[in-house]
Amino acid sequence: MVAMPHEKWGETPCAFVELAKGQEADAEILRSWCRGCLAPFKVPGRFVFMSIPRTSTGKIQKFALREQAKKIAS
Repeated sequence: MVAMPHEKWGETPCAFVELAKGQEADAEILRSWCRGCLAPFKVPGRFVFMSIPRTSTGKIQKFALREQAKKIAS
């Protein structure tokens, strides 16, 4: 999850999801699961299904995800 710009709140959570090959997921199912396990303000406003950018050592490139979230919010 990364922060996505929001007009009213400043920032809101945005979840990037990379699915395993042959798997499917629905944003509403993920959202309902999050509502049951997280505080309301931590529930992502948007779920983005895409390949997660990683460094050569396998770490997630959060700066790239933040840029993507800014593009989505625009």
